[in-house]
Amino acid sequence: MRHRKAGRQLRRTSEQKLALMRGLATSLIEHEKVETTEAKAKELRPFVEKLITKAKEGTLHARRLAGRHVRKREAADKLFQEIGPRYASRAGGYTRILKTGHRKGDGAEMARIELIEG
Repeated sequence: MRHRKAGRQLRRTSEQKLALMRGLATSLIEHEKVETTEAKAKELRPFVEKLITKAKEGTLHARRLAGRHVRKREAADKLFQEIGPRYASRAGGYTRILKTGHRKGDGAEMARIELIEG
C-alpha cells in the first residue's frame, strides 16, 4: 500500500530515482533548460528549487548540502555564483514547465523545464 507516499515512483527504485533527479538537476543547472517527460519534469521542479534556495544562502554548510546532489564542480559553482544571486530577491518559483507535445516513439507527454529570468 502507498498510503501517504508523496511523489511519483517513475518505475524506479529510490536509489535510481535519486540518481535520475541528480543528473537532471545538474543538466538543468548547466544548460538552464532540459526537455524530458512531463512526469520527470514535475518531479524535478521541487528538487531543483530546494537546491536554488540553498544557493541563495551561500554559506559553506549550504554548499555542502547542495554538493550531495550536484556532484559536478562546475555546476555547483554556477549554482552558487550565478543562479543563487540571480534569485536573491525572489521568494520561490524559479522554474517553469512548458508542455511540448508527445514523443514520437512511445507517445509520452514531453515537457521542457527551464529556469525563469531573475
